[in-house]
Amino acid sequence: MDARVSELFGSASGHGSGGSQGSTSNHKPGNGNGVVSKKTGAKNKKARTRFPRNFKPSNNTPYLPPEAEEGNIEYKLKLVNPTQNRFEHLATQMKWRLQEGRGEAVYQIGVEDNGMLVGLSEEDMRASLKTLHRLAEKVGADIAVLREREVEYDSDVPRKIAEVLIRKVPDDQQFLDLRVAVLGNVDSGKSTLLGVLTQGELDNGRGRARLNLFRHLHEIQTGRTSSISFEILGFNSKGEVVNYSESRTAEEICESASKMITFIDLAGHHKYLKTTIFGLTSYCPDFAMLVVSANNGIAGTTREHLGLAMALKVPIFIVISKVDLCTRATVERTVRQLERVLKQPGCNKVPMVVGSTDDAVTAAQQFAQSPSITPIFTLSSVTGESLDILKVFFNIIPPLSNSKEQEELMQQLTEFQVDEIYTVPEVGTVVGGTLYSGICREGDHLVVGPTELGQFHKLTVGSIQRNRSACRVLRAGQAATLALGNFDRSLLRKGMVMVSPEMDPTICWMFEAEIVLLFHAKTFHKGFQVTVHIGNVRQTATVEAVYGKEELRTGEKAVVLFKFIKHPEYLKVGAKLLFREGVTKGIGHVTNLQPISYHHQHFPGQDEKA
Repeated sequence: MDARVSELFGSASGHGSGGSQGSTSNHKPGNGNGVVSKKTGAKNKKARTRFPRNFKPSNNTPYLPPEAEEGNIEYKLKLVNPTQNRFEHLATQMKWRLQEGRGEAVYQIGVEDNGMLVGLSEEDMRASLKTLHRLAEKVGADIAVLREREVEYDSDVPRKIAEVLIRKVPDDQQFLDLRVAVLGNVDSGKSTLLGVLTQGELDNGRGRARLNLFRHLHEIQTGRTSSISFEILGFNSKGEVVNYSESRTAEEICESASKMITFIDLAGHHKYLKTTIFGLTSYCPDFAMLVVSANNGIAGTTREHLGLAMALKVPIFIVISKVDLCTRATVERTVRQLERVLKQPGCNKVPMVVGSTDDAVTAAQQFAQSPSITPIFTLSSVTGESLDILKVFFNIIPPLSNSKEQEELMQQLTEFQVDEIYTVPEVGTVVGGTLYSGICREGDHLVVGPTELGQFHKLTVGSIQRNRSACRVLRAGQAATLALGNFDRSLLRKGMVMVSPEMDPTICWMFEAEIVLLFHAKTFHKGFQVTVHIGNVRQTATVEAVYGKEELRTGEKAVVLFKFIKHPEYLKVGAKLLFREGVTKGIGHVTNLQPISYHHQHFPGQDEKA
């Protein structure tokens, strides 16, 4: 975005050096809103730019990037008393933008299609917002004005531009669901922050807010998270927070929310690192929130967690908590420390300190467009300072995948990754996980595996629950729990997949991967054993061969042949891989599989249609 536009929208309002850097990131005209520039003649509009009366464009007129044909951002100069025909056309256009943003769209009012910030008079702006409200009602959506700004030109009449969020009222539970993994060092305030956000009550300074999040007695006694827990924060179509503060159940939150943020609360202690890695690789989070304590700064596992998120290419933003415990100077020192780490050659991030609601709107939009931008929030879970700014950010942050990618995934055959297994009284065996591709309905016939012999077993899906409320249809990318009735639990384990019987899954003991050794005390060679994480698969594997080299040292690249030691796994070429053993760490991707030749004989129901 142009520096002048950033000043206009207040993102560079002097909150540390990060504010201005974030807003003046390298936006080239044409990719301004994360999409290609508008196709010529796509909307049959006059090429001539229309200006309102008494508007004289000058040399320093600020511009936004030109409007794009794809994406969920629409520019409108004004919407004053449209004819019925034009109104119908505008409603169709709004439906398209909402579909592109999976239920969310942003309208910039007072802006030309070429991105020029013209602005409207008070009267025209009121009329345009009224028309927008009527349009939203017609398509079943709600509107919320994110911000209004005056455009300073030489004209006598003050002119305004407005940014409006339009969100579809959910029908049939199809709320927008974003998953946020919560990372950070032990005692940085992760669980407390989630408790405050989801329960709606501030903390007492001694950890009361986090008690509802813990799953085990030893967690309550030590105050340290050791398992993965999920918490939900909802926003309704008007952008208001929906959480447990009104003693709601999870079902009620799901019913009234049109956007859900699912927080994956991970462990901060180094002892539970394998659990944290499993949470990051298996649950496919859209974003990662790194919580840093203001009084401790970058300590313990903070750098490691930041590195993990970057290795797995999860966009990351930072929350500095506990600002009530220390002076302003200490908070600023922590911010500067983070900025230094983020700007290092390994990170290449652009820190952007968020200090106001206006900054939060800019940060949310730019964060989704450019993965290098890293918003930094400073807040307190005890006094509630700046908590609202973080909520605004969560409310506006758009999904990373567009509707087209989602549609393509839904066309593929069903594949559900098993992450958790439970036995529920009167329900039977229940599995939790993520639907990677396809669609899953109650009563579907699937096969689950691979077992130690590479076999798959038939099963039927009973009921489905998303965020603790019943759901009839599960779509690609959504997390849920599936009831399997009286299916034998001993046949299941974490890391299995449930797939459509028509699929021919590649099961292998051995696979090749191109890896980079991030850190190793000595040398990495044939015969070395490491714990491999690939999606929801977590198993020890032996290095069978290092191609082209005798051994690997820190920072070196190679193609390596791994062999699982316990049982075969279902893998895909191109899957991200992360391995560790003690202080040894490495990342890479799967390049080649050596499938088991005999698994066809052990595939019950392969020729059956579900």
